[in-house]
Amino acid sequence: MKSIPLSLFSLLFILSVQTGSAQQTQTLFNGEVSHGGFGGPVLKFSDVAGELGVWIGGRGGWIINFDENHAISLGGGGHALVTEHLVPDQQYGDSERDHFAMNAYGGFIIEYTNRSYQLVHLTASSLIGAGGLMIRDRDFDNVDHTPDSFFVFEPGANLELNVTDFFRVAAGLSYRLTSGISRAGFTDNDFSGINGTITLKFGRFI
Repeated sequence: MKSIPLSLFSLLFILSVQTGSAQQTQTLFNGEVSHGGFGGPVLKFSDVAGELGVWIGGRGGWIINFDENHAISLGGGGHALVTEHLVPDQQYGDSERDHFAMNAYGGFIIEYTNRSYQLVHLTASSLIGAGGLMIRDRDFDNVDHTPDSFFVFEPGANLELNVTDFFRVAAGLSYRLTSGISRAGFTDNDFSGINGTITLKFGRFI
């Protein structure tokens, strides 16, 4: 009588092994993982205190290609304001001189790329980091070197064009959200908002 349960257990074990071996494991990403990297300059346009602001910077990252359709990059970047924007508080510092904003920020960037093998494809990214706001006069003779530190979060989306195997151009929009700016009449509203972004990428993408 004991041999019947034992035989039944053996039969069930053999069937489970055969069934498991016949099915393929389902995963979110399929294929061999490959790696690459890139770096390049970034140009941004946005509203700063009611005027057109221009930011120049750069970014780079380590690319992880999970398969031909999905990739992410992990890296960082930084940007500096290159246009002049007069402080709202005209009583700040030396009243006989005009004072302007010096603003820069940077941080960690994660980016998702969909179907990078296509000539034009979509990317979505987020920057999280920090920045500093200082005040200067027109000739940089008088610079307030104590920065007004602030938090920044900037998500965005781009259309990316494959120019060559090692060169890509991305253009799109992002939204910069700052928290902590309160200096010489400036507030977070003066530096938060939509950006038009152009990025040049040089590197190994596949």
